[in-house]
Amino acid sequence: MSKAWSGRFSQATDPRVEQFTESISFDARLARVDVQGSQAHARMLAKVGLLTADECEQIVSGLSDILAEIERGEMTWKTELEDIHMHIESTLTARLGDVGRKLHTGRSRNDQVATDLKLYVRGEIDRLDGLLNRLQQAFVNRAERDLDIILPGYTHLQRAQPVCASHYWLAYCEKFQRDRERLADCRKRVNISPLGAAALAGSSLPIDRDETARLLGFSEPAANSLDISSDRDFLVEFAFSLSLIAAHLSTWAEEWILWFTTEFGFLKLPDAYTTGSSIMPQKRNPDVLELIRGKTARIMASVPRLLILLKSLPMAYNRDLQEDKLAVFEACDQAAACLDLAPDVVAGAELNIDRINARLEDGFLDATALMEYLIKKGVPMRTAHHTVGGLVALCESKSCRLADLSLDDLRQKCDRIEADVKSVLGTRNAAAALVSFGSGGPERVREQLAAWQKRLA
Repeated sequence: MSKAWSGRFSQATDPRVEQFTESISFDARLARVDVQGSQAHARMLAKVGLLTADECEQIVSGLSDILAEIERGEMTWKTELEDIHMHIESTLTARLGDVGRKLHTGRSRNDQVATDLKLYVRGEIDRLDGLLNRLQQAFVNRAERDLDIILPGYTHLQRAQPVCASHYWLAYCEKFQRDRERLADCRKRVNISPLGAAALAGSSLPIDRDETARLLGFSEPAANSLDISSDRDFLVEFAFSLSLIAAHLSTWAEEWILWFTTEFGFLKLPDAYTTGSSIMPQKRNPDVLELIRGKTARIMASVPRLLILLKSLPMAYNRDLQEDKLAVFEACDQAAACLDLAPDVVAGAELNIDRINARLEDGFLDATALMEYLIKKGVPMRTAHHTVGGLVALCESKSCRLADLSLDDLRQKCDRIEADVKSVLGTRNAAAALVSFGSGGPERVREQLAAWQKRLA
């Protein structure tokens, strides 16, 4: 089969080279955006007089027919045609003859693939934003449902201070909101059109790059044709954004995996999102959460893959860039798969309230509240910290809690302690005392919840 570039070659391509250099096995998914870009290019060529109106209509209609066939699974992929661009163009040419041969006027596969990738990434950003929104909504719904539940908050995986369960759920809303904002910011740089840069130097033909940018919904055409051919910054940025999404998902998954253990016993996961053991009949394993945590590695790996790929490439296009798609496609697929399942896991899980409450007073979760009580009484912070540390040691020696100490016991450590100290002792009182903006106390959490409900409405 004759290649689009075979005019100056006297030997056929070695079949092993065809197999080695093909990308149709993974870039076929770009068919829709490739057709979209080609149709816009054809309309621009007609506008500037490089195609007639009839030729443009034949090309646009022919491309639509080819895309429909691809989406019905009727296209036969051939390694000798290398990539999705040549499959579509060769099919069009076979049907339209010289009219089809005019489509590639004023462009190269270099700017064509860059355009396809930007259209693909732009669409995936919009899809992922919707998935993130759905996950945020699941956490907001949980926050509304669990408003009255108090949980231990942890640092170093040690009990630290009490917070409302809803504070946990809204913390994930914050993380995923930053992810959405990163994607939106990335989209600004994605949404600049490469089309018309041609191979590396632009074109002597009177093409209208503003027109193709407008037709494809880009904000503007990119300004330097050399940069356009080599630019994959937007892919690295996108992959990094996906990696942070994955990191946040993995943090949530790890936390819930721990909470699902018998040792914690905080959480019940629905059967639909757990699996059993092939040998131990009692087991319920959090496999979905474990795989979300595990797939994070595959997503994060896309960033060094892309950076290493780009390192030391000379300016303009190099065939190395064919490999960029594999990293981005895998990262995007895995992130989307995780985000698709996560909201249902969030919605279906149940907190084991009896188990949580049974140990809620363990771990001196009210110690910081007592320290801040002393600060309000005029005790210097470091002195208050030392004093409460001594009271905790006293409790440990007596195998009791701070709230169990008598007023005399407390006053022996600090004579500024008065009867009103009982208002901050005990886990629920300590949680209620948290009133600073953004804190985990009930009053502030209700404010946060109302703000998120409004934001996501």
